[in-house]
Amino acid sequence: MAWKWKYSPKEQLEDMSSLHPGLTGLQNLENTCYMNAVLQCLCSLSPLVQYFLSGKWNPALHQEIGESATAFGCLVSDMWLGEFDFVSPEAFHSVFGKRHPAFSSKTQHDAQEFLICVLDDLHEAFKQVRAHSAAGASTRNSSGTSIITHLFEGQLSYAIRCLTCKALSDKPESFTVLSLPIPSTRVCSLQDCLECFFQPDTLTRNNQIYCHWCGSNQDATVTASITKAPQIIIFHLKRFAWQDKNRRKLSTTVCYPFSDLDLSPYISTSCNNNTEYSLCAVVNHAGDLDYGHYTAFCKHSITQHWYSFDDAQVTKIPDSAVQADTAYLLFYISQGY
Repeated sequence: MAWKWKYSPKEQLEDMSSLHPGLTGLQNLENTCYMNAVLQCLCSLSPLVQYFLSGKWNPALHQEIGESATAFGCLVSDMWLGEFDFVSPEAFHSVFGKRHPAFSSKTQHDAQEFLICVLDDLHEAFKQVRAHSAAGASTRNSSGTSIITHLFEGQLSYAIRCLTCKALSDKPESFTVLSLPIPSTRVCSLQDCLECFFQPDTLTRNNQIYCHWCGSNQDATVTASITKAPQIIIFHLKRFAWQDKNRRKLSTTVCYPFSDLDLSPYISTSCNNNTEYSLCAVVNHAGDLDYGHYTAFCKHSITQHWYSFDDAQVTKIPDSAVQADTAYLLFYISQGY
């Protein structure tokens, strides 16, 4: 299915006749609030919405594995171009569940795990791969680029220094979501979480690394830095932790900035990306491990107002309500985008 519009992507968003452009609720299919909250956040991100509404996604789609990506595109269209108070995500849930059986049942799941799975699925559906011939057969390189890598993928580098011979090595690692520890049980800031994640760590005993120069396992220090900052960076606040063999939820209030989040202290000097970000969406988790409920706060890309998305219910909220102790996933977009 392809959509063809006579306007540029930005004009589409600003000149739609819809009564509720981008303000459409999602029906709960029974315990699917985790899915609805994540989909609302993704469908509020202007660069991703523009990609789908412009029709650019269609020629890039790998048809044989693109059924759920097509359903996602239809959902974006319904939410931005329809005239509905809410729509059903049943079609997306059905085809996504076929590709990822863990999410096929209508039971509660972790929103962060679902988000990563959706991003991976969309990447596979749209990635541009370099084909090469091997023994007469054309094979695909497993790596590739897509709208997902373009918008969401960042790069970390782990600088590992052997404490015996002082040799330094680098280990690169790609990410779409950064999982941040929460260093307090009462109140802390997002900067505190970032400091905790990026602070140097010493690996000893069972965590020693193998040093090729020494030829044996050695104590080492590890320091992480961002070598490629994504246009949209997603932080996962690790609220679910193990304590005495029991999993519990941290209800810590994490204070996060709405704008001017500066990541420069954690970014490598070799990285030329813009380092300041603004908050654009939040996935919230209220309740405990067994009886929790997910909602979303999203900043509308046209009106610049914040809205609460609680399944089918959409409510305009003041900026002050966006700072909540239920925040679980934070979406930030580069201010230079």
